[in-house]
Amino acid sequence: VPLTLQLKSMATVVALARRTLGGGSGSSPFPSFLGGLLARASSSSAEVASSAGNSVFLKYGNPSPVPHSFLPALGYVPEVKVTTLENGLRVATSATANAETAAVGVWIDAGSRFEEAQDNGSAHFLEHMAFKGTAKRTARSLEMEIENMGGHLNAYTSREQTTYWARVLKKDTAAALDVIADILQNPKLDEAAIEREKSVILREMEEVEKMPEEVLFDHLHATAFQNTSLGRTILGPASNVQGMTQAMLSNYIKTHYTAPRFVVSATGAVDHEEIVKLSEKLFGNLPTGGGVTSQKFVDESPGNFTGSEVRFRDPDEKKLHFAVAVQGLPWTDADSIPLMLMQIILGGWSSSTYGPDVASGDIHGSSRLAARVAENGLADSISAFNTHYADTGLFGMTAVCDPANAQDLAWTMMYEFAGLSYEVEPSDLERAKTALKAGQLMGVDSICPLAEDIGRQLITYGRYMPKAELFARIDAVTTETIKEVASRVIYDQDVAIAAIGDTTLLPDYNWFRRRTYWLRY
Repeated sequence: VPLTLQLKSMATVVALARRTLGGGSGSSPFPSFLGGLLARASSSSAEVASSAGNSVFLKYGNPSPVPHSFLPALGYVPEVKVTTLENGLRVATSATANAETAAVGVWIDAGSRFEEAQDNGSAHFLEHMAFKGTAKRTARSLEMEIENMGGHLNAYTSREQTTYWARVLKKDTAAALDVIADILQNPKLDEAAIEREKSVILREMEEVEKMPEEVLFDHLHATAFQNTSLGRTILGPASNVQGMTQAMLSNYIKTHYTAPRFVVSATGAVDHEEIVKLSEKLFGNLPTGGGVTSQKFVDESPGNFTGSEVRFRDPDEKKLHFAVAVQGLPWTDADSIPLMLMQIILGGWSSSTYGPDVASGDIHGSSRLAARVAENGLADSISAFNTHYADTGLFGMTAVCDPANAQDLAWTMMYEFAGLSYEVEPSDLERAKTALKAGQLMGVDSICPLAEDIGRQLITYGRYMPKAELFARIDAVTTETIKEVASRVIYDQDVAIAAIGDTTLLPDYNWFRRRTYWLRY
C-alpha cells in the first residue's frame, strides 16, 4: 500500500473516532487515555508524512541489506606480533591501548585425537591433574596464588587442542604465565591424586551422559569417523579412566608437549618484548621433539569419513534429538570461508531464545529454515553447525523436536540443506557476510576471545590472518561460489546421522541420503 494512502487512512480513522465518540472543540466525553492515544496517532501520522520524502527515513526503513566494509573499524583492530623462539615455540601478542588487565595462555596442538585407543582420555585427565600440584607448588598454593591476584585460571581440552589460560591484572601477567608454565612442565602426577581424580572424572562422565545435546555430537563423531581417532570421545571410555596410570600420563606429555606445538598468546595490557623474554625464560628448556608437529599423527591416522548412522531408540523420551551431517572441510581449505557463510545462511532457531547467535532468527527472520520451522512449530530448536579439523570436518544441522514432528522437520531441513546447491538469494549472502564480519570484530573487543583467536589461528593456519585479509576473502564470495561449494560438499554426498529418543518416525538413512539433491526436469 502506498505510504500516502496509509497516512490518509490513519487521519480518516482518527477523525472518524472523534466524531463517533463526540469529540469537538470543547472537552472530550470519551476516556482520557483514548483521547491521548488518538492525539499521539494523529501526531505520528503528521511526523511520518513530513518524513515520507526524507531519504534517511527510506534508507533505514529498507529491508534490503547494504554491504558493509567495516573499514573504519579495522583501523582500531590491535596489531598482532609473532616471534618464534629457537626451540620452535611461538609467542604472539596483541596490546590493547589503555587496558588494565591481560589474558595470557598456552595453546597446545594436542588433543584427544592424538591419543591411542588404549590411552584415550589422557589429554582430558592431564587437564584435571594440572591443578593438583607441581614440583614446587601444592594444589592449595596454586589456588591461593591465583586468588591472591584476583585472577581467573582455567583450561579445556578438545579433539585437536589443549588450552591453559589466565585472566589477571596488568601487574600479575608474569606471575600468571609462570604458574601456567609450571603446571605444564612440572606436574606432580601423584599416584594418590590420580586415584582420587578417577572418581571425579567418572562422575563428570555420568553428568554428561544425562545431557543428550552433549552426547549427540560424540555419537555423531563416532559414526562419521568410525575406526579413526576422531571418532573417540574426549573423556575416553570409563575403562580407560579407571585404568589410567602415571606412566600413561607421563608418556603423553613426553610425546606431545613439545615446543613446536606450543603457542603462547597474550592480549590486553601486555608488551611483546617482555612476553618474549619471559617465554624464553619459562619455556626455553621445553624439548623440541625433533621438530615433529601434529601433522605426523594426522597422516598416521587420517579422519576418514564414513556415511552411516547410529540411533539410540527410547520410546519413553519426550523429545527427539538428532543431527545430520556431511563431510566438511579442513581449516586450511580454500572453501572453508564460504562454508562458514553457508552455516549462517541456514541459521538456527530456538523456541525460547530465538537461537544462540546473530545468525538465528524467528518467524520473521532472514533464515528460510528458521522461518519454516518457527511458522509451523516443527521443533523446539534447530541450528546449523560447521566444525573444522586439520584434514576434514563436519557440516550439518542438529535439532530437538517432538517425535511426532520428526518426518516433517527432516523434510524441511534437508530441503533447505540441499537447496544451497541450487539457489542462494543475494540478500541472504549479504546478511551472512555482515554477520560473519561483525562477529569477528566483536571478538576483538574482548581480550580473552582475542587471545583464543590468535592461539587457534597459529595452530590451525600456521599464522595469524589479519582481519583486513579475512574480510577481503569474505567479500570475494558470491552466490555462485556458495552454490559451487555446496555442490562439492552437499550435492549427492554421503551423510552421517545420530539420533537419541523415540526415532520411530524419523526417516531411514536412504531417505536422508536421497535428499542431498533435488530432482529437476
